[in-house]
Amino acid sequence: MRAVLTIAMAALTVLYPLAVYYGLTRLGTRSVAVVLAVLLGLSALLKWKSLFQQPRELLGIMLAGGALALSALFNDHRFLLATPVLINAGLFLTFAGSLRTDTPLVERFARMQVSDLSAQELRYCRSVTQVWSAFFVLNGGTALGLALLAPLSWWALYNGLLAYLLIGLLGASEYVIRKRRFGRFGNNPLDRALRAVLVHGANG
Repeated sequence: MRAVLTIAMAALTVLYPLAVYYGLTRLGTRSVAVVLAVLLGLSALLKWKSLFQQPRELLGIMLAGGALALSALFNDHRFLLATPVLINAGLFLTFAGSLRTDTPLVERFARMQVSDLSAQELRYCRSVTQVWSAFFVLNGGTALGLALLAPLSWWALYNGLLAYLLIGLLGASEYVIRKRRFGRFGNNPLDRALRAVLVHGANG
């Protein structure tokens, strides 16, 4: 049951904008809010012990639960549309907050694969962390503007598709730039292809 609910919550998180759009156009605000609140409550209940060791996740669940409660109480769908804004705000705080430490978040990810990062790579990791922080501000701001000013279909299209495409584009661009700058190619098919293009192409 735990595994099934975990998978269901992960899928719901990704498909949340489309699920909200479908629900609001067919079931109504209060019904959608209640269903989502029940799923969120079950997820929190199954992992309540670990939540107290992860204050950021606990805060996120509390904020999401509050938005759902307000949506159901006032029958106002705008609280449902706030979730992508909250997610981007949380990601911004995580990435930007790490810039105040000696080890930015991107550097922590990099050290999971490479332990001997050069000074240039360390500066690059900090710059990439700054880029992602700025992206979450812009992405969250767009989500907020669409929630307040645009038709529901625009909000669903952006948050359910375009935002993921932008995240993928930014991540892929950073990966190629990193490989071009520092090398460190692996043996996976993607890295072999990039090595052929970036290294042999430059030499040619």
